[in-house]
Amino acid sequence: MPDKIYFPCMLRNIGATNSDRSLTLEEIPRWTAMEPEKVRSDLQKLIETNYVKAISSNRVERYHVTVDCIRKVLSVYT
Repeated sequence: MPDKIYFPCMLRNIGATNSDRSLTLEEIPRWTAMEPEKVRSDLQKLIETNYVKAISSNRVERYHVTVDCIRKVLSVYT
């Protein structure tokens, strides 16, 4: 799997697919087994391309993939 699709695929696979299931910067590295700095960097790139949405709840940033990202990830499997 290409590196640029690996992280969005992982987010989708672990269920961070809507605001109710979004994850924090502390949770994502635990679920994906990725380094926190790599997660931050990848999240920023995905936010810029509208593949990840950041929401703030009680002063905590949480992240989940967008519908566009889910479509992109699923297109890899077809």
